[in-house]
Amino acid sequence: MMAGPSSLSSSPPAIAGSVPVSVQLPASAILTDPVRVSLAIVLAAVGYSALCSGPYDVLLLLFLAFVRQDLNLASAGFGGLFSWSLAKPVGGSMLAFLTFQLFRLRWTRADQQPWYGPGKALLFPCCTTHSRMFPEKHSFSYSYLVVGVPVGWQGTAGGMISTGVKTKSGLSSWFSLTPQARKGWYDIDAGDYLQRGMAELGLRGKLDAYLRTQDVDPAIYPHAYLVTAARFLGYHFNPVSFWYLYDVDKSLAAMILEVNNTFDERRMYLLTPKDDSSSQIAGESKGIEQNPPPRTVLKQSWPKDFHVSPFNSRQGSYSLTAVDPLSPFMQGTGPLTNTINLVSSKGHGKLVARLIPDGDAVDPATMTFYHKFRFLAAWGWVGFATFPRIVKEAGLLFFRRKLHVWFKPEPLKESIGRHADTTERQLEAIFRRYLRHLVEQSTEPLAVKYISAGLSPNKQDDAAELMLSPAARDAAGAAEELEIKVLTPVFYSRFVHYAHDLEAFFCELNESCTVWVSRQDLLPKFVLKKPSPTLNLSSLTDFACFKIIQRLRTRPERIQRPLTSSAAAVKKPATVDIRDFRISSMDGYVLAHEAPRAKAAYKSCVLTLFLADRIALGMVPLLGAQRLVLHVMFAWLLSPSVGSLLTGLVSAVRRIGES
Repeated sequence: MMAGPSSLSSSPPAIAGSVPVSVQLPASAILTDPVRVSLAIVLAAVGYSALCSGPYDVLLLLFLAFVRQDLNLASAGFGGLFSWSLAKPVGGSMLAFLTFQLFRLRWTRADQQPWYGPGKALLFPCCTTHSRMFPEKHSFSYSYLVVGVPVGWQGTAGGMISTGVKTKSGLSSWFSLTPQARKGWYDIDAGDYLQRGMAELGLRGKLDAYLRTQDVDPAIYPHAYLVTAARFLGYHFNPVSFWYLYDVDKSLAAMILEVNNTFDERRMYLLTPKDDSSSQIAGESKGIEQNPPPRTVLKQSWPKDFHVSPFNSRQGSYSLTAVDPLSPFMQGTGPLTNTINLVSSKGHGKLVARLIPDGDAVDPATMTFYHKFRFLAAWGWVGFATFPRIVKEAGLLFFRRKLHVWFKPEPLKESIGRHADTTERQLEAIFRRYLRHLVEQSTEPLAVKYISAGLSPNKQDDAAELMLSPAARDAAGAAEELEIKVLTPVFYSRFVHYAHDLEAFFCELNESCTVWVSRQDLLPKFVLKKPSPTLNLSSLTDFACFKIIQRLRTRPERIQRPLTSSAAAVKKPATVDIRDFRISSMDGYVLAHEAPRAKAAYKSCVLTLFLADRIALGMVPLLGAQRLVLHVMFAWLLSPSVGSLLTGLVSAVRRIGES
């Protein structure tokens, strides 16, 4: 009798002596098969990584999957990894490592080279006071610690102050037994002062290089002493540094004020005596012994041309009264007293800022362990509190005193612009090579000196580059000289918005003031206003990217700000650019001459800037935040599916462990 359909089995008939085998796998078996689960997870991770930026997005996805599925690793059989049996060897290893580090630091300390020059490293506990007299009265004071070091000295003083000390970095440094010098609690890095970067020159080398840029022979000032807010635990916020310059008789002869604003810009003022009543050095009388000798005082005034406080314009003048802390003849140890007065362009006294001693200067070489501990406990936090204190007082001036805010203008030629961000650094490298290419293509004898902005070069030659055209190399000195100095790194991100190079230079020079050019009449000799090159692409990806760049490219708005928060910006009538925006000459150069890696970086930077203009108010960090939000949302939607796969994998691992 034949069986009905309802009696049919999905399994084959059993054979005597054999185990029944199913030919169909239930859906749950897929999640418990470690091979299939692993393959599914790998495919999901690869797909998610391809759609997003990289491994960090994969980690985000896995984290959200664990959170939403509430997975318990201990229940999956991994609890043994965290068992108490591992606590003893782990704790013993940590104790042995700490013991080894104490031994290494104690017995591998290199001997310090003695310093035979004038002056010595000192700690100056101080107090800074600010008294605003116009247009509203406002005063405050707070503690402030500065460090003084002889310029040219390198080493560590008492484990508290160091400069020029090079230490090994990386994992191997934790196990090195080679004797080496240690940085002090307060470290002065030469790369943080004067021209950015070039730390290998040291403080003396950088000082000499700066003096030469001011047409001053460094031999006039053979001795110098730097007073500054040093790095503490790697943190550095330094509103102003004082360079005291001494002549061959070790008498104060000049000073350099190195001023930094909160916008990461810098301006150096070289203050030398002049033949007028507002500038003088008084105090010491050479060859005449006096007991006690008088303190040397430098008085100087100069015009204000640097934006420091948002409550003051860039007009007016400063005056300085500084007492030599090493008087007499670089043998003293304080006190440190400096007074800076700000006068408005109309002659009103606006502000008096003073740096006065709050106790005697401290020689770190004579400090005991207990003295160091007390000093660090009392003054170690001061550097971290300086910027919050400035923000607090700025809030009081704006909200309580109702002072207007002066919006920051672009820095002038004599100033140093802020550090460049990642996008600007990448564009600067390409712009430098593009400018070099333009000079090479010129038929005129040109010598172009290019000075970048926002970089911290490792070598002095990297800060400025001299580019010669072929005709200039053959002309034997008859070339016309042109200097191009970028004043702020925003120039690089604005330059790629223009379709025509000549328009870019003239607009950024005369309207937005992001670049300075010594001779504008020489620009057309190598930056020609010629039609943009046509697309000559070798891949579909390049074609798509540069077509998008072509569509999104628009001429940037002029950098125009109202003078104060109470003034309204002048609105110009809207204009429509009817020119056909094809790819720019710089685009064509990148396509034809740059390596694939540089080409990819250029496309990424330009597309990021153009998208930020469209959807992120022109701010790349805001675009990055928007992208992060999208990644989190995408990972949140995908995490349940990945969590289910992880649950199956955990169950499979547990079964394997139990078997």
